[in-house]
Amino acid sequence: MHDHHDHDLTFQADHDTGPASPYEVLEHAIRELLVEKGVLTNAEISEHIDKMATRNETLGAKVTARAWTDPEFKQRYLNDTRAALASMDIDIGDMAEYRVVENTPRIHNVIICTLCSCYPKLLLGYPPSWYKSVTYRSRTVREPRAVLQEFGVELPDGVEVRVHDSTADLRYIVLPMQPEETTDWPAEKLMAKISRDSLIGTSIPT
Repeated sequence: MHDHHDHDLTFQADHDTGPASPYEVLEHAIRELLVEKGVLTNAEISEHIDKMATRNETLGAKVTARAWTDPEFKQRYLNDTRAALASMDIDIGDMAEYRVVENTPRIHNVIICTLCSCYPKLLLGYPPSWYKSVTYRSRTVREPRAVLQEFGVELPDGVEVRVHDSTADLRYIVLPMQPEETTDWPAEKLMAKISRDSLIGTSIPT
């Protein structure tokens, strides 16, 4: 999957290699408390971490290819994302709802999280560093076309850019437009055209 080399020069992650952050200290304290109170075991916590480690954009590409090749599934995916994913045996937990926004010839969608880094991890894996950066989060709200141009996305003037702000309760996913020349391709071949960035809205399948 092409990932634009994480755009290291433009969108640097806002962190360093210094001492643990307050959030990391809080996470460690909560973990110890959960184990101490018998809510979870260390093994269960490790199992969940391992499960998250297996999730990546390949899963999102698989779902998108299904939507491109199955009109009935596409409508379910747009109207009831959780149910559509469950029909593919994809568990997205119950911490947040997922909503799919479809790109069209007139509308291009792009996803951000202005507060932190809310992201559909259970479908795309962990977010890239630039997604979490203050630069990406703030500039995309103010000047989305300029940011998209830096990702190599040039949109015609007549295309409306819609910026969707993910939250702890609601995560957005882009359904990109299928390239015209791939209309007869099988889902397995289509997956190679679908990158992580296209499911965030910062690239277009070509």
